Amino acid sequence: MAITDWPEDQRPRERLIKHGAQALSDAELLAIFLRVGVRGKSAVDLGREMLAHFGSLNGLFTAGLPAFSSINGLGEAKYAQLQATLELARRSLLEELKSGAILESPRAVREYLQLFLGHRSHESFAVLFLDVKNRLIAAQEMFRGTLTQTSVYPREVVKAALAHNAASVILAHNHPSGAPEPSAADRSLTQALKQALALVDVRVLDHFVVAGTQLYSFAEKGLI
Repeated sequence: MAITDWPEDQRPRERLIKHGAQALSDAELLAIFLRVGVRGKSAVDLGREMLAHFGSLNGLFTAGLPAFSSINGLGEAKYAQLQATLELARRSLLEELKSGAILESPRAVREYLQLFLGHRSHESFAVLFLDVKNRLIAAQEMFRGTLTQTSVYPREVVKAALAHNAASVILAHNHPSGAPEPSAADRSLTQALKQALALVDVRVLDHFVVAGTQLYSFAEKGLI
């Protein structure tokens, strides 16, 4: 049955307008994004199929075009639309972070890092550069690939901090494996970066490990 044939109080779009987006399931939100289903399936059914196929929203968001297009009803247009939606969300959060002291918006920091790093299939290391009032100057991906002390160069982070005239930084990298707990190499790298940046009077406020929707904070664990 098409969604247009459903009772009005059960239709995803009408429910969102009346109750807010938070009242909808993942499949219903995807249905609004899709707008239409395919033969024999409503948009909600197609949304459920997407979630089942990719295992989670995170799995869907990290899917490349070939995998995304393997589901009947999806293709380049929907893939481009989804990527544009994700990028708009990132930019919106980045604007929020730049509007005031970053430490006053811990939610926005976490949400931004989840969107910036949580959906990547490769390891990526990023730095948030802050001024003396803890306002965000820039967010920059600096390294990608297997992250170790031999692939993340402290001198490059120091150079970038000096170029941005940063007073402090927040470090972040992702674990595509899905486990946010830092490895011994992560801990060693954090200390190496902290020591290198201290030489130019730049503080490391935190180091986040992002694994999908999970985050591990070095500062919260007393490791900074």
